[in-house]
Amino acid sequence: MPDAAKACSPQKQLPHCRTPLVKPLCRLDESRNSSKSQAMEKRIDTNAEAGLPAAPAIAMPADHPRVRSGRIGVLLMNLGTPEGTSYWPMRAYLKEFLSDRRVIEEPRWKWWPILNLIILSTRPGRKGKDYATIWNKERDEGPLKTITRSQTEQLAQRLNGFAGDRIVFDWAMRYGFPDVKSRIQHLQNEGCDRILFVPLYPQYAAPTTATACDHAFRALMEMRWQPAVRTVPAYHDDPAYIGALATSMRASLAKLDFEPEIILCSFHGMPKENLLKGDPYYCQCVKTWRLLRDELGLPEERFRLTFQSRFGPDEWLQPYTDETVKALAQGGAKSLAIVAPGFSADCLETLEELDGENREIFLHNGGEKFAYLPCLNDSAEGIDVIEALVRRELMGWV
Repeated sequence: MPDAAKACSPQKQLPHCRTPLVKPLCRLDESRNSSKSQAMEKRIDTNAEAGLPAAPAIAMPADHPRVRSGRIGVLLMNLGTPEGTSYWPMRAYLKEFLSDRRVIEEPRWKWWPILNLIILSTRPGRKGKDYATIWNKERDEGPLKTITRSQTEQLAQRLNGFAGDRIVFDWAMRYGFPDVKSRIQHLQNEGCDRILFVPLYPQYAAPTTATACDHAFRALMEMRWQPAVRTVPAYHDDPAYIGALATSMRASLAKLDFEPEIILCSFHGMPKENLLKGDPYYCQCVKTWRLLRDELGLPEERFRLTFQSRFGPDEWLQPYTDETVKALAQGGAKSLAIVAPGFSADCLETLEELDGENREIFLHNGGEKFAYLPCLNDSAEGIDVIEALVRRELMGWV
């Protein structure tokens, strides 16, 4: 018997079929149905009008399980948040985060004892107290989770008429829950054979964008039937992003009862070594800062670039935010505002570190008025940016 005939013989059985395959052809079901059935009907009508025989329908065995396909998934991905503020949830989150080789590039023999014997013994308690100051007590979750869920829901509402119910929207966290693997599987279960990954990091960096995509690709490696995928590229200089930032900043500044002498544009820091190895993050941050400064019409001495959240003894990207804040206050600046355009949603690094720690630094060193300008979050401007990215990257699929 020829190989092709053997493959379709009644004795062979597909993994997702309950009974032996008795016909060599079967038709996939679900959300292609409405659009494709309409197209089939139109083709039949056209054939009839032209005097041609109707196109034959492909039969499917009566007992064939339902297989959904033809839909498109859009998966928003952000960094993550612990499941609680007590010791053990914080320890689990920090262990996953700080065990990522994209985040900590030290040799394992050197880093493992530092992480497990020192950091995971002391840091969960301290960071848990920090998270408690910003915790969403109503939902019992971190603000990053609350905001990312809202961004996804609003995006789905915006694009509801874009392709009907053909697009399925979901969200996931690189560390913690909902995890990337389970949400990819959920999208496939919903009939998505194409998925757009949307890492919500405007500036590309290996410890953020790359590790999010790594995690998604690892999930794909375990799938028998992989969907086709795309990833949204960095959008640090996208006009929609720069325009939304400027609009949001103007609105926030208008609500203040003072005009800041200086505005710091603070990005998350990273080791200088990453830049020297070829990571484009620093250059993309500088470009965002320059474009935003031009859009706002601010001079460089009034709108300054800084980097926050350094960790460990190595040199990180400079100038450092906390040291700049202290120097400005000690140098006589009385009013200061900080904006963090590299974060798509407010989180511990903005709400506690910038609006908490750096506020104290400024006021305790002679400053008088301080303001933190919120991220785009799930504001109309924030959803405008995500919508523009998704619409652009879905071209050719929709």
